[in-house]
Amino acid sequence: MYRKFVKSSFDFIFALFALFLFLPILLLISILILFLDKLNPFFVQERVGKNAKSFRIYKFKTMTDAKDAKGNLLNEERRVTQLGKWLRKSGLDELPQLFNILKFEMSFIGPRPLPVYYIDLKDKLQRDRHRVLPGITGLAQITGRNSLKWPEKYRLDNYYIENQTFWLDLNIFLKTIYSSNGYDAVNFENVIPKKKAE
Repeated sequence: MYRKFVKSSFDFIFALFALFLFLPILLLISILILFLDKLNPFFVQERVGKNAKSFRIYKFKTMTDAKDAKGNLLNEERRVTQLGKWLRKSGLDELPQLFNILKFEMSFIGPRPLPVYYIDLKDKLQRDRHRVLPGITGLAQITGRNSLKWPEKYRLDNYYIENQTFWLDLNIFLKTIYSSNGYDAVNFENVIPKKKAE
């Protein structure tokens, strides 16, 4: 019941409420990016969603398109703006994804959607994680995020899909807020069983 009906209803209602609540912040950030960084405020990219169907994800733009003499993009560290660093650290760069939730392309909680060029659907772990809508945050994000290797992230994503409940979603949501305030990521090793040896 929760997975099929309640979760999507909660997502839509809370996304609509959050959009009205954060609308002044969305407008302010857009203006700051436009005038301080001289950039289009929004970053749009093709990502892979539920059932491996692609969709366009929305984020605030945190990097310039600066290139070297050969026309290649500079590395990420040299392209991230000062405002962009703050947006990433605070998680506010993800706010535009409220629109993705309202379009039923994303959920608040779920596996993070990856760019289409990262996806190898021949890999079972990757293929299975597309059984649900992707999320703004998820179990892998609060467990270790970039410190985790890809197979471990996929394992966490699939564990979430098999065990999702309202209480697990609430737990992930609260720990996302906790970790975004500068606290360490949560260790879920005692919760999620190790993969059995083949």
